[in-house]
Amino acid sequence: MSEAFGHFRVGFVTGATPDKWARTWQQRYARDPLELVPLTEAEQEDRVRAGTLDMALVRLPVDRQGLHLIPLYEELPVAVMGVEHLLTLTEEVTTADLADEQLVLPERSGWRPSAEQLAWPPMSVAEAVEVVASGTGVAVVPMSVARLHHRRDVTYRVVADLPATTVGLAWLVDNEDPWVQRFIGIVRGRTERSSRG
Repeated sequence: MSEAFGHFRVGFVTGATPDKWARTWQQRYARDPLELVPLTEAEQEDRVRAGTLDMALVRLPVDRQGLHLIPLYEELPVAVMGVEHLLTLTEEVTTADLADEQLVLPERSGWRPSAEQLAWPPMSVAEAVEVVASGTGVAVVPMSVARLHHRRDVTYRVVADLPATTVGLAWLVDNEDPWVQRFIGIVRGRTERSSRG
């Protein structure tokens, strides 16, 4: 799967942070560079299946047919809102608290506020945060994505009753490149001398 000997490509979905694993790789395999490739959630699965990446940190759900997947950690959903929003007075919110809001970006689980919604055009998270910053509505995204798009005129609160999102490591079932197991070892915290297992 690798494009050239000693070149291993790992994608990472927006908000995922592979930096510590990349540093460990650099320490252990400095002569065999690891290339980190930023991905959008929309393209994460296609890029792995197309073989343009050896592995990828993906945000679930993904179709597991033909893919190995190791769940790594969960992300809390947060409501991004303008700093003047009334709900900033609480430490966390529920979907009931958000029932009268305009949801400027579709929420991952399919939840929608009960208030009649405007016909929002498709937009990126950055564009949605800009709309929210103007004082209009909220956007519900994983916490890491909210942190990535932090601005001084917006903040966020955890939405307590929406499901968490899982980030996992995915690769093709038929990818038998030995570097795959080396990267899994790093992600799982194995030392350089420990055996696979």
